[in-house]
Amino acid sequence: MAILVTGGAGFVGSHLVDRLLESSKLVVVFDNLSTGRLANLARAMSTGRVTFVYADVAQPAHEIARLWNEASGERCTHIYHLASPASPEAYGAMPWETLSVNALGTMSLVELALAHRATMLFASTSEVYGDPLEHPQTEGYFGNVNPIGPRSAYDEGKRFGEAVMAAAVKHRRLDGRVARIFNCYGPRMARNDGRLIPALFTAARSRQPLPIHGDGRQTRSLTYVQDLVEGLILLASTPMIGFDPINLGSEEEKSVAEIASLVARVVGVPFQVQVGPERPEDPQRRRPRIDRARSLGWEPSTPLEQGLRETYGWFGHEALLQA
Repeated sequence: MAILVTGGAGFVGSHLVDRLLESSKLVVVFDNLSTGRLANLARAMSTGRVTFVYADVAQPAHEIARLWNEASGERCTHIYHLASPASPEAYGAMPWETLSVNALGTMSLVELALAHRATMLFASTSEVYGDPLEHPQTEGYFGNVNPIGPRSAYDEGKRFGEAVMAAAVKHRRLDGRVARIFNCYGPRMARNDGRLIPALFTAARSRQPLPIHGDGRQTRSLTYVQDLVEGLILLASTPMIGFDPINLGSEEEKSVAEIASLVARVVGVPFQVQVGPERPEDPQRRRPRIDRARSLGWEPSTPLEQGLRETYGWFGHEALLQA
């Protein structure tokens, strides 16, 4: 028996692979390395229990089945579908690919899951709520999303993926789960991907003013990657009745300015900011209700400052490796 992780060479995916291996699982990774890095899998692949397949999962179902059969003769027990550009810079540069992996890729992976009677988890996002009119956001909120705006490839791609999962669960008996992920951070984030935490640490390490878009009052709820991974595994392994998306995120809401100030303290530099233009359609408030996740026995446990210190330590190590 083996597990498939799509996007397994990415930031979250590689941490998930590491954690799955602690249970002596055989793991197959599909990744086209558009945003992932093989270096993220170095430790996992050294175990000899990870098979890496260079592949774009936005392919017809028969091609996905062929790739699986060539990579593993085992029955697939779980599919974690994490493959997708996730930062504004990445999905802004690859809108078609983002739509494809969340639409066609999800549909093809459903076919693989059904053929193997596997549990499938689709990694969705808090971005399905758009710039929310409900606060905090519950899973029952339908969202406030512009279908043709600058974020639409990611937002609508994930919303379509959720619709695929819902249809497959309700009409084809898929054992499916949807995790809506809120603002994850931690080691292995790409330094140049444009997201808040890498941008702040990169500037702070260079003793440059910390970049803030807009007035800095927009809020985020940051979740440390190890906490998120535990939530993904719990969600995929807990027997479920019916189909309900699950918010996975921290209920601790911080403004961007507060987060920047904390980064400055962690790095040990003065809190100085460089104010830039507001990102188009940037959500102004972001905070989940996690009652459903708590009912499964999950909530994040890593304090924000501790997680930021772990992340900063990794950024420093990466800088030494690349020096």
